[in-house]
Amino acid sequence: QVVALEKGGQKVLPVVPQLIIPMKTALNTRNPTIICTMLKILQALVKSGDMIGEALVPYYRQLLPVLSIFKSHNLNIGDKIDYRQRKNMNLGTLIDETLEMLETHGGEDAFINIKYMIPTYESCLMG
Repeated sequence: QVVALEKGGQKVLPVVPQLIIPMKTALNTRNPTIICTMLKILQALVKSGDMIGEALVPYYRQLLPVLSIFKSHNLNIGDKIDYRQRKNMNLGTLIDETLEMLETHGGEDAFINIKYMIPTYESCLMG
C-alpha cells in the first residue's frame, strides 16, 4: 500500500475523501499496532503529492481525536532498550512526527485545526 502511494502522484488526491472512513475506522480500533501502521500510511499519504496535506485538513476532526488520547504514550523504560524504536513503533513519537508532518504540509489552516483537536500540540513551524 505504501509503495503504491509513493508512485501514485496526482492520482491520489481525488480519492482522499474516500480514504477517510477506513482510516478513521483503523484509528478507532485503539490498538497501538494498528494505529502505528495507520500513522505510517498517513505519513506516506501526505508525502505522496503536493496538495494532499491540505486536502486532509477538513478531515482532522475525524482523524485526530484518537491521536489526542495516545499522544502522551511514550514508553518510559528507564535504561532498557526499546527495540520498537528501530521499527518506528513508538506510538507517542509516531503521533508527534505525524502531527508535525500534517502541520508542515497542511497549509495555513493546519496548525489551528490540529490545536483545536489536540490542545497540547505545539507548533513545529512557529519559533
